[in-house]
Amino acid sequence: MTKPVWIIDDDRSIRWVLEKALAREEIEYKSFASADEALAELPGNMPQMVISDIRMPGSSGLDMLQKLRNDFPNLPVIIMTAYSDLESAVSAFQGGAFEYLPKPFDVNHAVELIRRALEQSQRKNTHAEDAQAAPDILGHAPAMQEVFRAIGRLAQSNATVLINGESGTGKELVAQALHRHSPRADKPFVAINTAAIPKDLLESELFGHERGAFTGATTTRHGRFEQAEGGTLFLDEIGDMPAELQTRLLRVLSDGNFYRVGGHQPIKANVRIIAATHQNLDERVKQGLFREDLFHRLNVIRLRLPPLRERREDIPLLAKYFLQKSAKELGVEQKTLSEAALNYLAAQDIPGNVRQLENLCHWLSVMTPTRVVEIADLPAEWRDTHASTSLNQDWRTALAQQAALALQRGEPNILDNLTKQFESTLITQALQHTGGRRIEASTLLGMGRNTLTRKIQELGLDGEHD
Repeated sequence: MTKPVWIIDDDRSIRWVLEKALAREEIEYKSFASADEALAELPGNMPQMVISDIRMPGSSGLDMLQKLRNDFPNLPVIIMTAYSDLESAVSAFQGGAFEYLPKPFDVNHAVELIRRALEQSQRKNTHAEDAQAAPDILGHAPAMQEVFRAIGRLAQSNATVLINGESGTGKELVAQALHRHSPRADKPFVAINTAAIPKDLLESELFGHERGAFTGATTTRHGRFEQAEGGTLFLDEIGDMPAELQTRLLRVLSDGNFYRVGGHQPIKANVRIIAATHQNLDERVKQGLFREDLFHRLNVIRLRLPPLRERREDIPLLAKYFLQKSAKELGVEQKTLSEAALNYLAAQDIPGNVRQLENLCHWLSVMTPTRVVEIADLPAEWRDTHASTSLNQDWRTALAQQAALALQRGEPNILDNLTKQFESTLITQALQHTGGRRIEASTLLGMGRNTLTRKIQELGLDGEHD
């Protein structure tokens, strides 16, 4: 007897819609009004796969997902939610959900997802280890919302995707997630950094070569396109690809065929291309550095990855994760960042983004003698390089505290009073700096001398400076 699909939702109408759709497709099913009710059936009555709501009385869909992941890692779970919010999507993907389905959903789309989940469940050779080994994409910030939703939306698609993001934002992780949630998940994911390979070797790396194609080519070599057959080829830093390689790549994307170096037989390429760059490709096209026709071929769906400075609220979450990961890898006690250190890090721009933060956490795991990491424990380059940023953040924090206190007290004219204090501080500092020379002070402050004189009188600073 075929194992059923489990439908778990406290909304009777959702259960009814899915039951009718599955019955129409002649797919066995069993319905439950709560996760607890379903979990009580285990392990005696196993489902083929599960489609579950996320928010229900008792155990949530995510609680259940976690239990199923621990006990039955190969069981596909589709998580439904009426709250199409990032936290649900992040939690579902982190928890190992097969797919994330926002309500209201198209019934045909839901059935299609269920069919794909059933196919995965029936595969003898699951690639569960590969999926588990791939690091999670972490984040709760609104700036990450579109990224998670896009991964969900693109799960069915074979469309070419262009990922834009600064260095270290996690472009390859997103490419892996796109592959892992696609129909090609059981085929290879092959990555190549086109900027890291010398120009004269890149063609052979991508397309392979025939024996004797050039000096040293003693055997036939399969390139990345052949290695990724049926799967996904991730072309990182595509913006740096040499012009002649751009032409060859365009040809593959246009007609689906390529030739090995020194070869005369066309080879059919069945791969999904995901490209990534930290550069502005529109600008590079305008400058004549990137082929416009290739850009349009790659730019079918563009996905922007936000830099860490646009998702500062994720820094504590990421830091905790990386400190846990480093402690596990190194076999040392896990370090914790103090609140002051966390606030300090959250105030930095962190130009190297997630990768730079991960490297910092690894360094701290090795070098910090105490369990709690303070600002003084950070590497010198972090304290020095980012000192001005921290100072900049400090006065803003102080201003915010002043404003909050004034608002709590219900003080009148808060803006006017704080503006006067702000101007008074700037003018006083400028006059001290110039030794009381008003013309020089007004020039430094960027205001006219008459304006400065008027402000000095209005603010009552006459007695302090001649």
